[in-house]
Amino acid sequence: MKATIESHRYNGGMPIALPQAQLLPRSQATTYADWFACLAEPVRVKLLHAVATSPQGITIGALTEILGTSQSTTSHHVRKLADIGFVHVRKDGTASVVTINEACCSGLPHAADAVMGLLGPQPCCPDNLPADVTVRALRPGDWPTVRRIYREGIATGLATFETTVPSRATLDATWLPDHRWVAEIDGTVVGWTAATRVSTQDCYSGVAETSVYVAEGHRGRGVGKALLHKQVTAADAADLWTLQTSLFTENRAGIALHHTAGYRTVGIRDRIAQLNGAWRDTILLERRSPVR
Repeated sequence: MKATIESHRYNGGMPIALPQAQLLPRSQATTYADWFACLAEPVRVKLLHAVATSPQGITIGALTEILGTSQSTTSHHVRKLADIGFVHVRKDGTASVVTINEACCSGLPHAADAVMGLLGPQPCCPDNLPADVTVRALRPGDWPTVRRIYREGIATGLATFETTVPSRATLDATWLPDHRWVAEIDGTVVGWTAATRVSTQDCYSGVAETSVYVAEGHRGRGVGKALLHKQVTAADAADLWTLQTSLFTENRAGIALHHTAGYRTVGIRDRIAQLNGAWRDTILLERRSPVR
């Protein structure tokens, strides 16, 4: 598969004030702790990896040979993984076949979320929207302000790999016409959000890369939240089933904001590109529509 990295796509969001910390519910904390505790044993991690790389399942006997342990030890670790929900065990004649529990795998939180305080329930979209922020479709007369806000984002060094603002023609050609929005306060544009297709292949027609930018002087008052609400609800009502964005790992507030809109952490992209001569890491976030 041929892939192209376009720097203007790595501009998921502006640095904003961190939202107020929320205590992780005890039941959820217990579940995550049990999962991580189960994987604290290296042999168990090796066993789980062996099962995961065997799509049709693997017998306990075969696992015993791979791990170099006794069959009773292997069976013990399999039981621990099965009890926590990581694997399923079924009988095939006299043999016990171990397979991955896909549902548990998709629910396992990313370790990055634990250290950044981002564990917790993921709503479909932000709530408690500011009453004084109005979000509407971008109009031709908004372009100068939109590009100025883009320039302010570049200046922070935390919003994008871009070092210059793309031309209006470039943005107009790449942003989806029905998924470009601006936020207003008292009639003044103070932020924008837009979506761009990730591929020209039909199978990815409902997948888009998103960006959110808030004007300097208006950050930390809910503008980004209002823009994200419009972004995701409009996507759910249209033909977009997956939204994705990449943010610098230092932009914890932006990552937390996207989590309030149903985005989840997919992973960390190590040294993905350079900004001003320095390699930077990004966090890839993704939101799957709950209605499609």
